[in-house]
Amino acid sequence: MLRPSPAPASALRSVLAALGSPTAVREPRTPALRAAQGPLSPELPLPVHLLGAPGVTGAAGGTAQQPPRTRLAGWRFLIRNGDRAIAAADTMLTPDGWSFSHFFEGPYVTATERALIQAEALVTPYQPRLLSVPQLYMLTLWLHADTEADGASTAPDPEDLLVPLAPAPPGIAANRPYRVADLLPVIGMRLAPPPLLGSAAPA
Repeated sequence: MLRPSPAPASALRSVLAALGSPTAVREPRTPALRAAQGPLSPELPLPVHLLGAPGVTGAAGGTAQQPPRTRLAGWRFLIRNGDRAIAAADTMLTPDGWSFSHFFEGPYVTATERALIQAEALVTPYQPRLLSVPQLYMLTLWLHADTEADGASTAPDPEDLLVPLAPAPPGIAANRPYRVADLLPVIGMRLAPPPLLGSAAPA
């Protein structure tokens, strides 16, 4: 069961404007959007958080004293044509509020829609978000247990679920729900800098 956080009104307006006036934005439409027949509708807005990116405080894995932190980077809308999502639109925060950034398509669009459908069937209610790990080229559906939370809040709870979207990094199964407490330490290890040459190996 999903209880999405409402997207900022300015974010939705900017995407609707980009869909309605293709020549008014710098970023061109994707091939799927150009070829689409019928109306295009931005749906399922998801806050996109970055983990382990520059400007994010706290280790990716976190500690008992310092939980992992993320940074809200934007809001993403799936662009539906008929009965399926064919692309997505990202927005970004500017001095004037949330503004359209770009359209894109590819495997993460399909994977996001699939993961949302699967999560909707869960008995426990969750607030859907996206958690991106840029250094690992990894994107997950973040199912936040606090359904009343602001979509911009930045601390994952240990009982939250993360569903890696395909394609996932080697060794991490896609489309499988992991508890934050189980997956974030694995991600943290992969993000840790390698030991300096000549340094002693840990005991």
